[in-house]
Amino acid sequence: MSEEKKSLNFIEQIIEEDLANGMDTKNLRFRFPPEPNGYLHIGHTKAIGISFGLGEKYNAPVNLRFDDTNPAKEEQEYVDAIKKDVSWLGYQWKNECYSSDYFQQLYDWAVQLIKDGKAYVDSQTSEAMAEQKGTPTEPGVASPHRDRSIEENLDLFTKMKKGEFEEGSHVLRAKIDMTSPNMLLRDPIMYRILKKAHHRTGNDWVIYPMYDWTHGESDYIEQISHSLCSLEFKPHRDLYNWFRDHVYKYSKDQYPNSPKQREFSRLNLSYTIMSKRKLLKLVEEGVVAGWDDPRMPTISGLRRRGYTPTSIRNFIETVGVSKRENVIDVALLEFKIREDLNKTANRVMGVLNPVKLVITNYPEGEEEILIAENNPEMDAGSRKVPFSRELYIERDDFKEEANRKYFRLTIGKEVRLKNAYIIKGENCIKDEEGNITEIHCTYDPLSKSGSGTEESKRKVKGTLHWVSKKHAVKAEVRVYDRLFSDEAPDSHKDKEFMEFLNPNSLEKIEAYVEPSLQSASIGDRFQFQRLGYFNVDDDSTKEKLIFNKTVGLRDTWAKMNK
Repeated sequence: MSEEKKSLNFIEQIIEEDLANGMDTKNLRFRFPPEPNGYLHIGHTKAIGISFGLGEKYNAPVNLRFDDTNPAKEEQEYVDAIKKDVSWLGYQWKNECYSSDYFQQLYDWAVQLIKDGKAYVDSQTSEAMAEQKGTPTEPGVASPHRDRSIEENLDLFTKMKKGEFEEGSHVLRAKIDMTSPNMLLRDPIMYRILKKAHHRTGNDWVIYPMYDWTHGESDYIEQISHSLCSLEFKPHRDLYNWFRDHVYKYSKDQYPNSPKQREFSRLNLSYTIMSKRKLLKLVEEGVVAGWDDPRMPTISGLRRRGYTPTSIRNFIETVGVSKRENVIDVALLEFKIREDLNKTANRVMGVLNPVKLVITNYPEGEEEILIAENNPEMDAGSRKVPFSRELYIERDDFKEEANRKYFRLTIGKEVRLKNAYIIKGENCIKDEEGNITEIHCTYDPLSKSGSGTEESKRKVKGTLHWVSKKHAVKAEVRVYDRLFSDEAPDSHKDKEFMEFLNPNSLEKIEAYVEPSLQSASIGDRFQFQRLGYFNVDDDSTKEKLIFNKTVGLRDTWAKMNK
């Protein structure tokens, strides 16, 4: 095998083999087919990246198709959110398609299957049909309605379409093989009666096609060359091919190309739930503030938290394409956003747990403007930061007494204030309960950063960030931890995933930030020096700044759980 072929993933190898065997590159066509019954999450980004990535690689069209066959769970809100998320990730679809656009064609094909003796109306209860289905080791039992005449089936199916029957009274089933070792081939349901308004077709239909019937034939109508899906659909491939091959007989002149289904492993992430049904439960029960809550693994939640399209696409590229299921450590996703924001986020200063610092030998009433670098990685220039006698520093950055390994401020030792002066701890003031309320220090006037003096070049081991008390802007900072405390909250047979909710997944704190952030806009991302990466939340206003913590500078979770 050539080195070039080795570098291809297995899906690309399949495509290359098809091209080598005579497939015209003009016939390559892909699709991303979400069901609009919830918001997209990080697990979907793998499927999105694979399909759109192939489109980019082969200069082939990619459709965004909504498999909207269940009006009981689907909403226009989800359609709009999916379109927004795919666009935000940087992908452009060729055609916006809906399975509901094909309802008449699907119905006409179903009628043709009935005429060919390949489908029948079953009038049993769902419980009776389930009992007859058999087991993986025992064959199923034929329905007593399996041998209804073609005329009776056509009459019943027509009346189903007209709404003459109640929900649950009849279904249309494909007539395949009740003894097949693949239970999906044991006369699967093609249509059910569902008297609910559809978000696009309204009340035009009271029967709706099932996913397995709709999905493959939608691929066929759109002339998709490679129908790519996750591994749980591998057992469905035989049924996909059965439907495809029978419909091809009727429509090969109109639709000459037959799609092929191929499967890849899903993206599973530690400390994360990927089920839309379970994510919906978190929303409905008020565990989170909505689908875009920054603790959610949804794309909208990640976007609101401060993740970038680049970081997510780099994450998907690193994960790669495989046939084997595995769980990806969420630390990899966090690494990718740190890597991106380190290059693109400007540096600022904010104090999250403030204590007052007074420079006793700095002239009262005096102020000065210091120059601070924005982001050296992107040559973003500098900004102006006000400095005065009274500052805020982090409470954790001071101890009255400390050992030699403590390189922050303590009595009798020196540290540098970022972009400013070297200071020396002198004493502190406490309240009646012993809590430190004020720290006093002195500064070296000749040690100003960048001033060119010998004192300014003097090295000290600690550097602290700070904010001028007089100029500080009050802000709410939302600090997030993982929503679940268990690495695999969905894997316990004896416990519900809700039992592993982390009660400390959100902490809202009052912080102070430098005045340059007063003009920050929603979505702007920053590195709060020494603390981590933060972005301006959607709830933020000019009157009340709100920041989300995207990720820390280092992975503290691993250390905590050793």
